[in-house]
Amino acid sequence: MKNIPRRLDMRLPHHQSAFLWGARKTGKSTYLRERFPNSVVYDFLKTDLFFEMSKNPSLLREQLLAKDETLLKEPVILDEVQKVPQVLDEVHWLIENKGLRFVLCGSSARKLKRGYANLLGGRAWRYELFPLVSQEITKFDLLRALNHGLIPFHYLQDDIDYKKSLEAYVQDYLGQEVFAEGLTRNIPAFSRFFDAFAYSHGEITNYCNIARECGVDSKTVKEYYQILIDTLLAIRVEPFKKKQSRQVITKASKYYMFDVGVAGYSTKRHLTEIRGAEFGKAFEHFLLMEMIAYRSYAGKDFAINFWRTKSGLEVDFVLGMGEIAIEVKGSARIDGKDMNGLQAFAKECPSKRSILVCNEKGKRLHGKIEISPWEIFLQELWSGKIL
Repeated sequence: MKNIPRRLDMRLPHHQSAFLWGARKTGKSTYLRERFPNSVVYDFLKTDLFFEMSKNPSLLREQLLAKDETLLKEPVILDEVQKVPQVLDEVHWLIENKGLRFVLCGSSARKLKRGYANLLGGRAWRYELFPLVSQEITKFDLLRALNHGLIPFHYLQDDIDYKKSLEAYVQDYLGQEVFAEGLTRNIPAFSRFFDAFAYSHGEITNYCNIARECGVDSKTVKEYYQILIDTLLAIRVEPFKKKQSRQVITKASKYYMFDVGVAGYSTKRHLTEIRGAEFGKAFEHFLLMEMIAYRSYAGKDFAINFWRTKSGLEVDFVLGMGEIAIEVKGSARIDGKDMNGLQAFAKECPSKRSILVCNEKGKRLHGKIEISPWEIFLQELWSGKIL
């Protein structure tokens, strides 16, 4: 695989440790090898090492204390650390008593949280690596990104092989992250839930309807959604609640998959042109993931919500405390009705900027609404001109 420079800038001061989370195959191990080429690495995907450390976590301490001090100037990398949560007590001791630094890398914090593992009490910063973003790809191809997804290996594959890879990825993820880790006992029900989630992806969630489809209660469905979030397969977007109104939806959430290609595979979607309802849905999802990645990589702390009235007027994304309202349209020609949601939101919650991201060729201003081609919007986002 060709090397793709990532936007994540992981800088650790002296004595500072960190967690690096990210879904499978987003490139965490590759990133860490390049960022810390001289680090000692423990990869718990290796079966012998996994069993050895699971039975006797103190081996980590004993082995590291036996190493030459020059080898420990860089942080020690523990890859797939969620598989051996017992070692975190040893990590804690080595940080406190020997001043060692660690990068603890994994694809799910759920097993650590539910097993009451030692999460180091704030001694480790938190970073996250996402699938590729537009600014990391020299000649970015939107249609390719929406079909292949932005997991590095999938995006770079040819058009024949990427579908097989997506299929294997989903099956492997569910098998290893969810079922093998015992995060759910009712595998058939969770499988039905995952299918239902795929088709309701990006829509306002009705837990009761999904529960009926899966044959479980709504409390279990909420737990299933939390499993997807904890295993980094899904993102939850809450409704904007700054100003209360009986006409505005304030309780129901939306859930999106972490990768637009995985979402497309799960709904058997294949796009052949940059237009249409299916394109619009994938386009909205793609832009959400760009904003989430930007927020993390830039070290920003702004909320991403949606706004919708009971009559159906909607703004796809509201950033910050209502500072920026963003509507996404897949169309190459915007007319008045496309702006109804932004105009309604502006009356209820005046914002600093209202932006309609679309496929038009040039940027223009319609009243106070900025109509922006997606390429220009992303350039402004990643250069810090949006927030």
